[in-house]
Amino acid sequence: MAYRQLQNHTTAGAPPAHRQIAPRVALGRRPLRVSAVAELDKTAAVVPESTALVPAPVDIANKLRYLFGRNGDYTVADAYQGTSWSVREKLIDSFNKTHEHWKKEDPKFIYYLSAEFLMGRSLINTVYNLGLEGEYAEALNQLGYEMEKVADAERDAALGNGGLGRLAACFLDSIATLDLPGWGYGIRYKYGMFKQALKNGYQVELPDIWLTKGNPWELRRDDVKFEVGFGGRVERRKQGNKEVTVWTPSEKVVAQAYDNPIPGFNTPTTSNLRLWDAVPLTEFDLSAFNAGDYDRAMLERERAEGISAVLYPNDSTPEGKELRLKQQYFFVCASLQDVLSRFKAVHGNNFDLLPEKACFQLNDTHPTIAVAELMRLLLDVEGLDWDQVWTITTKCLNYTNHTVMPEALEKWPVKVMAKMLPRHMEIIEVINEGWTKWLGGHLNDLAPEERTKRIAAMSIIHENPWNKEEMLVNMAYLAVVGSSAVNGVAAIHSNIVKDEIFNDFYQIFPSKFQNKTNGVTPRRWLAWCNPELASLITGTLGTSEWINDTEKLAGLRAYASDKAFQAKWAAVKKAKKAKLAELIKKVHGDEVNQNALFDIQIKRIHEYKRQYLNVLSIIWRYKQLKKMSPEERKKAVARVCVIGGKAASAYDMAKRIIRLVTAVGDVINKDPETKEYLRLYFLPDYNVSLAETIIPAAELSQHISTAGTEASGTSNMKFQMNGCLIIGTWDGANIEIAEETGIDNVFVFGVRAEEITQLRKERKNFKTDPRWDELMRDIEGGMFGDKDYFKPLVDSVNNMKVGNDWFLLANDFASYLKAQEDVDACYKDQSEWLRRSIMYTAGSGKFSSDRTIREYAEDIWHVTPSRPTA
Repeated sequence: MAYRQLQNHTTAGAPPAHRQIAPRVALGRRPLRVSAVAELDKTAAVVPESTALVPAPVDIANKLRYLFGRNGDYTVADAYQGTSWSVREKLIDSFNKTHEHWKKEDPKFIYYLSAEFLMGRSLINTVYNLGLEGEYAEALNQLGYEMEKVADAERDAALGNGGLGRLAACFLDSIATLDLPGWGYGIRYKYGMFKQALKNGYQVELPDIWLTKGNPWELRRDDVKFEVGFGGRVERRKQGNKEVTVWTPSEKVVAQAYDNPIPGFNTPTTSNLRLWDAVPLTEFDLSAFNAGDYDRAMLERERAEGISAVLYPNDSTPEGKELRLKQQYFFVCASLQDVLSRFKAVHGNNFDLLPEKACFQLNDTHPTIAVAELMRLLLDVEGLDWDQVWTITTKCLNYTNHTVMPEALEKWPVKVMAKMLPRHMEIIEVINEGWTKWLGGHLNDLAPEERTKRIAAMSIIHENPWNKEEMLVNMAYLAVVGSSAVNGVAAIHSNIVKDEIFNDFYQIFPSKFQNKTNGVTPRRWLAWCNPELASLITGTLGTSEWINDTEKLAGLRAYASDKAFQAKWAAVKKAKKAKLAELIKKVHGDEVNQNALFDIQIKRIHEYKRQYLNVLSIIWRYKQLKKMSPEERKKAVARVCVIGGKAASAYDMAKRIIRLVTAVGDVINKDPETKEYLRLYFLPDYNVSLAETIIPAAELSQHISTAGTEASGTSNMKFQMNGCLIIGTWDGANIEIAEETGIDNVFVFGVRAEEITQLRKERKNFKTDPRWDELMRDIEGGMFGDKDYFKPLVDSVNNMKVGNDWFLLANDFASYLKAQEDVDACYKDQSEWLRRSIMYTAGSGKFSSDRTIREYAEDIWHVTPSRPTA
């Protein structure tokens, strides 16, 4: 049971008292003294077993001795393991106490279902959220280590890729901090999405083997496992006077639970992220092995492990599509079985009570098979009738739409769904039949032809417009029909959801649709990743309460024009830039000008995010510098440009964009005339830890997606919190950030969302800027080499017989260059730049994930805080 005491891990004594703390400051450096651990080992054997009573240095020394079987000579990586296992025990104490309290109180729970959780490293976040930072920093100091270096030895948990997964991680942090009873559910990916490397400037994908040395932050639950089936057949059988439906899968795997405790900040609450690992029913087929069929002996294991091996497997093949659907169903099936099992242990078969005790948030379309699965479990396993089950299901489920991109609004071929999940396909067909029949009555006032057209447009099962012989299951439509609430993630995005993506549904169910503007946790993304700035903020405001109450950051506005405060603010930024410069040198071997403007674009590589447009502006800047005399160059604003992000393994055009970045960088960075004034670097394998170094150092961040294509964005919020100015389009959360920061403080450019449709129609007749034409000729002519490889990139935006410039780079190019000129002019006035930087942080209060989660809890989940006693 989830609430069972962790007998093998629990330690006596209460967890440390929770309190508000001043944000951490940069830790002092001292030489490594491995002998200190050996000295403590002499006393470690005589201390009590209860780690709550054991001084931290002795406890870490104990862990090191028993983990590695030796005294002394431990590496920094060893010290990380010893520290983590020590902290883990205190974390589990808090976890146990929280869940004992929730078991007693029996509150309503929120279950957050997401295909990815981009958690990052856990050590720093855990010690700070538990209030143990001083104790463990001092303990490591006594042992001859530095907390910062020890924390750097941790591998990032490879459980996500981009903003969707990082948002989910922020939400879990806020759920715990706000004392809301809630868990996350996902998959324990063994190899992540992939580890990105560069080979001759091209992206290569390697397995991200992050579990090599184990994961101190997880708990394997051998008593929590569920069978998950695929394929097979569906039969109707008589059971007494009742006909029952029986699904007999042709393939089964076991979902094995791993718990990852999530501590809140300044609270005794520790919630949970439960991840599922796919394991075989039969570990090893000995009879096949003895018969000499060695491949078949391991076949079941390989099939099972493939399900939880890689995040977002390449779905360009039929086998890839099936594996993706398997993944999604696997974690949804296991999670719903788990919740129902715990519910029944307390409330028996009173399933009408389920919506009062459990609600599920579906994070984008990946978990939306939950509509059919919850129906199946209640219908076929629990024996409830259809109408009762439909009422329960629609009350329990809620759906968040995260994108307007067609490829992310999943549509599964009916043939694939029927093959992999035949019972679910039946259930979806019945749902759709009832839905379209209800629509026919509801739209009775329309003319027959119009009514038929509208019903077809809203059908969950519909024809593939690109292949008339194929029928598709629209998972987003299934989620809208089967959910209590549907929300977008920024004001403009929610309007697009209502006005365009689901307009027909909105007209029928206007109260179902809401906006919940995204947010990020201010703990990880300001207080912990930028301790110098956090310390300055706390000292200036006279309180650290802003860490949980970010609206208090507005108090910084009074200091925005204060010269003395600006100087302190600039000193912090300078220190963080030095740290990023060290990283660039480590990766690329180059020293960079730390007085240059640090210009950053870090996000998933995609045509709509327009890294391509950024590179074009960098090429133009380079060409202008080349034309200048040495004296003129000295007056120019120097820039260090950094781009980072992964291209999906099957996304050819995104990979070409990465190669263009590296090729342009190869030319620019080696040019003796201009390299002091302009650099371009691609930082590979972008992840949370890399972001924690880059974001505090950034002075300008680029959020330049085509208007109306970025649902929200969350990296823009992280940059804003750290006083980084934004150049961006009128898109996603950029709009709300501008409203909070002051529109005049943001470098806005480009066409507006309402213009996009018409401009796309007119794009082939659009008269391009001469500067654009020049750059296209440069790339196509081989200025940066690889001209054949780059030709499809040029054609996609410039040859309207081949491409269509769908994301309107040419339309926005001139206004983008103008905005870049405005950036330069502002940066030359450092007092004005610093004023704006301070105003960004001061205006970031709205974008805390705590605010977002409060709104979900009050407006959608109807879940209230339940805080254990400290």
